[in-house]
Amino acid sequence: MLTEAATQTVSFLLLAFPALFSIINPLGGAFVFLAATQGLTDEARRRLARQVAIFSFAILSMSMLVGVYVLKFFGISMPVLRLAGGIVIALSAWTLLNAGDGDEDRGAVLETASARNAANQAFYPLTMPITTGPGTISVAIALGTGGASDVSPLIFIVQALVTTILICLLIYLLYRSSGQISRAIGPTGTAIVARLSAFLLFCIGIQVMWTGIAELVATLPVG
Repeated sequence: MLTEAATQTVSFLLLAFPALFSIINPLGGAFVFLAATQGLTDEARRRLARQVAIFSFAILSMSMLVGVYVLKFFGISMPVLRLAGGIVIALSAWTLLNAGDGDEDRGAVLETASARNAANQAFYPLTMPITTGPGTISVAIALGTGGASDVSPLIFIVQALVTTILICLLIYLLYRSSGQISRAIGPTGTAIVARLSAFLLFCIGIQVMWTGIAELVATLPVG
């Protein structure tokens, strides 16, 4: 029994972890996180990274475990979730792309006057939608829908928690180390990677929007 449960958990992890890692892209997100937290000390950035990881854990675990039921309760379809979320992602990424190099311009993305102000942004926009946006939520809900039908509820809860803990631990480690990574590649490299990451985030937002639009159009009556 335990051997079978362990095998099922490993199988789910091998499916879910790469899927979530590819959509979250915590390494690229670390540079977006760094660009949005310029002006903070390393200690304040570590605290903020911990908050983002905790919020990400809550979003991922709830999406996997009860996400599909929440959407049904409010009558929200997956295409609408993708369209609305894609708009939010694209707008956040556009703001980051157009942020200037000065602290005054960066303030349009995230207030950096103090750690307290920055902490107010831990959930929005740093966790939602930059780290765990609607694309991630859609993947998590899909994984939850498939996984819950294959094993017992208790085993699935363990599978979901193990997966989210691992991915959120990686988010925390990369985000808290974003300053060190930046110093290792230099200011020019950091600026380039940060802008490229913001551009990729913008593209992801457009892709999520397009997927939602295509799914909504497909539901329209023909003739």
